Amino acid sequence: MPAADSSVLDALRWVDLAGVLGNAMLGGVVARAARLDPVGFAVLAIISGLGGGLIRDTLLQAGPPAALLDNAYILTALAGAAIAFLVQVEGGRTWDRAWPWIDAVSLGAWAGAGALKTLDTGLGWLPAVLLGVDTAVGGGMVRDIVLRQVPAVLGSSPLYATCALAASSTLVVCAQLGHPTLGLVLAVVVGAGLTLLARKRRWMLPLSANWGALRREGERRARAVRRVRRRRDG
Repeated sequence: MPAADSSVLDALRWVDLAGVLGNAMLGGVVARAARLDPVGFAVLAIISGLGGGLIRDTLLQAGPPAALLDNAYILTALAGAAIAFLVQVEGGRTWDRAWPWIDAVSLGAWAGAGALKTLDTGLGWLPAVLLGVDTAVGGGMVRDIVLRQVPAVLGSSPLYATCALAASSTLVVCAQLGHPTLGLVLAVVVGAGLTLLARKRRWMLPLSANWGALRREGERRARAVRRVRRRRDG
């Protein structure tokens, strides 16, 4: 498989760091809501900003996690924690406008980068898609579990993991066709676009079906149709 263009990888690194900063600040926002101390802020910021990549690299066993090889990642996460600790960013106009875009773009970038790194280790398309999704949503899931909450990505928020799945799948398809650079760009576009649409339109996957309730609803509608027909025919 051809290597991705270095200029795209450099640009992706800055998108990556912006995503780390934004998600680290979100971890700090969650830490304030949970009334944690500065250590709690730092822990949740690192988990939120770097957790998905750490899980991915640990599973791949292809050397130390990337976040431990480049100090910029941990320092960026700690900077996000410090900002969130010192300034109540949530509720502010700047945060409310910037956060959805940072979150959406970083999701696409993380999903694409995670899938590409998996392919580069020699694994197939299915592990690449799964670890791409893990890279994008793993940190938030671990953060919620640490706080003893059901992860929001499992159903209480608009489509998120599904958007990451679409982004990582886009990268895999393009990489298999010999265009990993195009795949990275399209993964960001697809992931960010779907995430913003899902947030705006409140798209969510259906919950588990209650077959008894569905059957009763079907019977009720059938009776209503029969009544209408009897009135019409009578």
